[in-house]
Amino acid sequence: MADKLKILITDDSKLLRKKLRAELELLGCEVIEAENGKEAIMKDLQEQPDGVILDIVMPEVGGIEALQVIKEVNPDIPIIMLSSAGTSQKLKETLELGALDFIQKPYTSDQIRQAVERIRRKVEENGK
Repeated sequence: MADKLKILITDDSKLLRKKLRAELELLGCEVIEAENGKEAIMKDLQEQPDGVILDIVMPEVGGIEALQVIKEVNPDIPIIMLSSAGTSQKLKETLELGALDFIQKPYTSDQIRQAVERIRRKVEENGK
């Protein structure tokens, strides 16, 4: 496995994507961006990232639907949900659908660093 993780970030906020990209690049990740769930599904298929960070509330296709489709195609991919819509029901639902973790917005740099480490461990476990 290459040392540089390829992470797909999906959020309808361009500002959040820019901030998250900067954080991930500081952690040595290669970053791919999508602005909604539909685009995330297409980019997951095309780019085959090591992990995905996915917002829940987005136009066209929401994060929960995107999570389901991506997990159907690639059941081993680690997906971190990132959302301000952090109800315990949403948290439970995303984890039941296979999300690795759920981070509440606004997030901290430390939470992102920990998420990247969890993705890295999962990728290593999967032998990618």
